Parts: sequence; structure tokens; C-alpha cells
Amino acid sequence: MKNLSTKYLGLELKNPVIVGSCGLTRSVDKIKELADNGAAAVVLKSLFEEQIQAEFSSNLDSYNTDYPGAADYVREYTRSSEIQEYLDLIHDAKKAVDIPVIGSVHCISGDEWVAFAGQMEEAGADALELNISLLPSDLRLTSEASEKRFFEIIDRVGEKVALPTALKISHFSASLANFIAKLSWHDKVSGLVLFNRFYRPDIDIDQISLKSSNVLSSPDEISTSLRWIALMSGRIEKDLAASTGVHDHEGLVKQLLAGAAAVQIVSTLYNNGAGQISKMLEGLENWMEEKSFNSLDDFRGRLSYKEVDDPAVFERIQFMKYYAGLT
Repeated sequence: MKNLSTKYLGLELKNPVIVGSCGLTRSVDKIKELADNGAAAVVLKSLFEEQIQAEFSSNLDSYNTDYPGAADYVREYTRSSEIQEYLDLIHDAKKAVDIPVIGSVHCISGDEWVAFAGQMEEAGADALELNISLLPSDLRLTSEASEKRFFEIIDRVGEKVALPTALKISHFSASLANFIAKLSWHDKVSGLVLFNRFYRPDIDIDQISLKSSNVLSSPDEISTSLRWIALMSGRIEKDLAASTGVHDHEGLVKQLLAGAAAVQIVSTLYNNGAGQISKMLEGLENWMEEKSFNSLDDFRGRLSYKEVDDPAVFERIQFMKYYAGLT
């Protein structure tokens, strides 16, 4: 047996496969099935900041928001028992499985909702994941103001909880490496998840209407997180988890070679079922056997860019090499 153990957010994981926040992690039965198939940890289905703030209000009908149409959406999907059910899920999941259970919140501000983070800690969550979803579409919002909002959220949550906290962020930044580094310097940040995957709009040209694009990721989408895991691994001191596009053991191995402490998977579970976890772990062990590796530390980060003085040079050479082959 190979040693697949890893550390993430200060937690000891039996292997690097974490089930990311999704509908599969919103019930104890499903969480138990994922654990039985080898998941090392689960991130619970996220609550949205808007849901929490709406429920904190004594009357959902009085809930207001700056986002057009959001108030109606929140009223429709938020029930008065939402928060208690989430806390019960944490408590019951901790009794049912012996793997870390990570609470999750989609948030865009450090407003009153952060009190809920303290309740998650009291319910027994092992860690907290903040999915900070700031699409840079506001013409009035400068990059400095956008970055400031991240730190405001971290500071406010840090006042409420002592849990190890991961930030799940997007790749939308003009100076992404610098931004990731600054986030990693914060003493309340234990790790970063690269990257969250936004809702993807599409247009139906027959109906002349908006529709959603692919809800699930594809293996081709691994390249963005793979590049940035490789670029940042070894250059910051906090844990990095890879998200989006990991569908099989090959994607898992790639992210580990790039330097990831762990990976989060979701879409492949919807496509292939919970048994895909054990298949990925078996594939990882077989690959390690073939390459004579006994533990993840024997090869983790081997293909990161931490030893390269100017990673942009390497990228530019690869660009030229690729197109040279097409002539």
C-alpha cells in the first residue's frame, strides 16, 4: 500500500481527494456514501450570504438587496429553517463519518452573516471554506476596492471563528500572483482553492433568450487551475487545493505534480457516481507503483515553477514551440 496521506488546512487527510461543495454533500446519507468510497473530506453544499442575511431578518418580505431580482430569488429559495438545518447537517455528518467536514459559504461582503460562521464552528465543523464570488463587472469597482473587500471578509470572519479557513477564489485579477500572495500572508487564511467556477451563460438563438451553458466542468478545464497551482506552489506558505476539471486519476496526478496539497472533485461524481473516488485513488496508487513513488511527498510539486526565476519565459517558449509544430 502506498502512503496517500496529505495535510490540508492543518487537517490530516488519508488521501488528497476532497468532494467539493455541491448537491452531493447536502445530506448525511450522501456524505456517508462518499466517505465509504474513499473521500478524504467533504465540503458541504454552500449557503449563500443572501440566504443567511434573509433568514436573519425577522421577516423575509422585508429583505432588500442592491441586486435587481435577487430579493425575489432569495425569498423563493430561503426557508425559515435553512440555517438550523445546515447546523444539524454539520452535527449529524460528524457523527456519521470519520473524515473532516468543511462548512461553506458563498459570500461577497463581511456583513452580518458572519455571525453564522461562529455557529458552524459550534456545530462541529472541522474547517470553513469561503467562496468569495466577485465577478469584476461593476464599472465603478476598482481593483483596489475589490481586493479590499476580500480582506474585509477575512477580518470579519476571523473575529468570529478559530477554524482553519480556506478561500475559494476566481482567476479574475490583473495581478493574480501578487493577489494570491497577499491573501496567503493573512494569518486567518489557512489555504486557497484555485478556482471557483461561475455560472456560465449562453444564448439560445432560436428562442432569442438567455440560457445556461455547461453546468458541469469538462477535463479540458483543468488547464487554468493547473497553471496557477504550478506557478504558486512553493512560492507561498499556505496550502493550495485544485478545483475544476479534475475528472480522473490522471488529472489528480497532474495537480499533485504541480504542487497541490489536495484536489476538489464534483462534476466527475455526477457523471460517474461515488465509486469514481475509489477508481481515482486506485489509479493514483498504480501510477505511483509504476514510478516507484511511496508517498505523495516523493513527487508533489516536481513540475511546479518554483525553481524558475521567470516563469513567463518558460510559458513563452512553450507557446512558440507549440505553434512551430503547426507549420
